[in-house]
Amino acid sequence: MLRDGRIAGSFRDPSGHVHELNGRILRTITDYAAAEYEALRDSGVLQRMIDRGWLIESHEIGRDALGTADELPRHVVEHPRIPHVSFPYEWPFSLLRDAALLHLDLHMAALDGDATLSDASAYNIQFRGPKPVFIDLLSLRRYREGEYWAGHRQFCEQFLNPLLLRALLGVAHNGWFRGTLEGIPTTELARLLPLRRNLSWNVFVHVTLQAKLQRGAVREGEARAARLTRNRPLSRTAYRGMLAQLRNWIARLRPADTGRTEWGSYAEFNSYSGDETEAKRRFVGEFVAAERPATVWDLGCNTGEYSELALASGAGRVIGFDADQTALERACHRARSQELDLLPLYLDAANPSPDQGWMQSERPGLAARRNADALIALAFEHHLAIGRNIPLPQVVSWLTSLAPAGVIEFVEKSDSTIQRMLALREDIFPGYTVADFEAALGQNARIVKSETISASGRRLYLFDRSGAQT
Repeated sequence: MLRDGRIAGSFRDPSGHVHELNGRILRTITDYAAAEYEALRDSGVLQRMIDRGWLIESHEIGRDALGTADELPRHVVEHPRIPHVSFPYEWPFSLLRDAALLHLDLHMAALDGDATLSDASAYNIQFRGPKPVFIDLLSLRRYREGEYWAGHRQFCEQFLNPLLLRALLGVAHNGWFRGTLEGIPTTELARLLPLRRNLSWNVFVHVTLQAKLQRGAVREGEARAARLTRNRPLSRTAYRGMLAQLRNWIARLRPADTGRTEWGSYAEFNSYSGDETEAKRRFVGEFVAAERPATVWDLGCNTGEYSELALASGAGRVIGFDADQTALERACHRARSQELDLLPLYLDAANPSPDQGWMQSERPGLAARRNADALIALAFEHHLAIGRNIPLPQVVSWLTSLAPAGVIEFVEKSDSTIQRMLALREDIFPGYTVADFEAALGQNARIVKSETISASGRRLYLFDRSGAQT
């Protein structure tokens, strides 16, 4: 956030900016965009989008809401807060696909109302639970007869290409997208696809041909390409038809390489007996029922079983995190099919999203977006301490920093899961014991209670950070 309250990522658009003021989210609309906004507001286009749940709610407030200034914005609107801001490089495949479908649905509905979208940024979409919502009302403007889809390249690079990377090649988009921030370039994806993929008309039109045109534009100049476009106007029917055809294709895309993964089937194949599972569920359920947290972070959420339990026990919402793509897809399915306020996100906990983008603040990292009232970290810490060689005290310190209270499960080194992890490597973890864990936890929080829940010695700890010793 900048000193005037402006959200750091809101600086590129001359139409207006987003500010955070005393917990309120306010958007300014400048003279540059006022006529477009007023036209769509007065025609009812914006309200119809809001009524469908596609566009973030907004209402106009006083122009001086951000304080007096020499030049007041033409309008100021207030939006509700998004419970947890996330980015496309954190979304699982199915959430990225849902976001793409929302963008296309909203665009087609806009065309039906004599409007269009000026861009196609995936960052214009956020999630409330598993449901996407479009948050940038200033991307909507009046349609101009004969115009082309100005955001087609951006849509391909930020929505379509990341989806195709997984659907056609079985490669998750998250790391590449995070590294580039603006998506996956069409010219680079085209180099990766085998020639047989060109037999698909959709791939040929939206990837192969687009890559060729982009390379040609570089050689011949963008100005010449723009002149050719202006000389061949696109009818509204053809424009909408292109969006509909693209939507139908994307709706059919499914992630490749979705066989059983190490943790995707963990909920069905783990080392707990029925009684042990019940003891674990009781411990977690009682914690959440006593705390009644507005937001729970579930680290290592797997398929969302304990996220669902937390919601049933009184949590307002759950943000789930996991690195297993198959488990995340199952968590997404659980959230949608049961209408849970659960948002499953991709996270490599040893390499969480950093502050990045322009001035290293445009896209805030995970720590800057920390908003948990309670934490659940079940069968999780050993993946960092043993799997990634992170010292146990650092793991505990990080976990307890994420929320004021929570439940952490400690897995003994003698447990079969850790023994499998150590089967092909040297045991270099003399500091990984129950005593070491309890000492580290006690340095960062008060241990409210603990309970052994399995024959292998797995133990749950309830911590309260307000009682830390240091």
